[in-house]
Amino acid sequence: MKDQTGSLMEWLIPFCFVVCASWAIWHIPAYIITIAPHENPSTLAQVTAIHETKDVTPGLPGLFGGLADIVDWVALALIPVFLVIGMLGVRVAHMEFQHWKPIDRVALFFGRVTMMLIISMTSVMLYEVFLRYALEAPTLWANELTLWIGGFVFLCSGFYGMQQRSHIRIFLLYDAVSRPMQRAFDVIWTALFVLFAFFLVYGSFKQVFLIKFYKWEMFGTAFDPPIPATIQPAVLVIIVLVAIQAVLNVISDWNLEPEVHTAADDIDEDELEAIKRAVGDD
Repeated sequence: MKDQTGSLMEWLIPFCFVVCASWAIWHIPAYIITIAPHENPSTLAQVTAIHETKDVTPGLPGLFGGLADIVDWVALALIPVFLVIGMLGVRVAHMEFQHWKPIDRVALFFGRVTMMLIISMTSVMLYEVFLRYALEAPTLWANELTLWIGGFVFLCSGFYGMQQRSHIRIFLLYDAVSRPMQRAFDVIWTALFVLFAFFLVYGSFKQVFLIKFYKWEMFGTAFDPPIPATIQPAVLVIIVLVAIQAVLNVISDWNLEPEVHTAADDIDEDELEAIKRAVGDD
């Protein structure tokens, strides 16, 4: 597994997934109007106007009696295709959590997707810096687009971080008790987190999905991206995935030997070796 990491497909598949998902997210109003049009005429007209303003391919006719055209449907159909291919082809690097299970492929693939999002966000920032300071022609969309991508980076990295067990943990009491008691701690905190996720989704589902998402609330700037309509639903989706991953972690780690955490855990031996090679210290 280690020798196969870093292949071209590990970059290409997440990139294609991000491209298709980005296209589909940008054209969600077309899907809404096609699949579940609004009963309120004013809301329907408002969402339709938003789509007509933001549509990337306005010349293509809609399919199935709606506004979503052939490119929109192809992008939507390819999302699960690239997701499955990416999950099956993911390779675990040596610095990642090694006691992974096949079910963890979802989170591992989202870790690769997060890398693509970070590259995309950085590219937008560099493009804006070049236009602003080299050509003195700043954009109206780079800042909002960076915020938008950054929101998805934060959420997806949280899901990946839970699978990697890299979230903040305090081990002072945990390391002092026996392994059965550690398992009890794991079950208790996981149950509390699942309870939190349940009430978060239960309490905000209507506000988020039936108002923010369904009415496609925009950001209200010159670029006017649908940040409220996308980030808030993504928060609920990711918190559910993180809760599921937390339960899977407890099950996967149940029979593992207890770890002893020391100050040496903060030292990355691989990073130290890389620094030594960079400065020529053998």
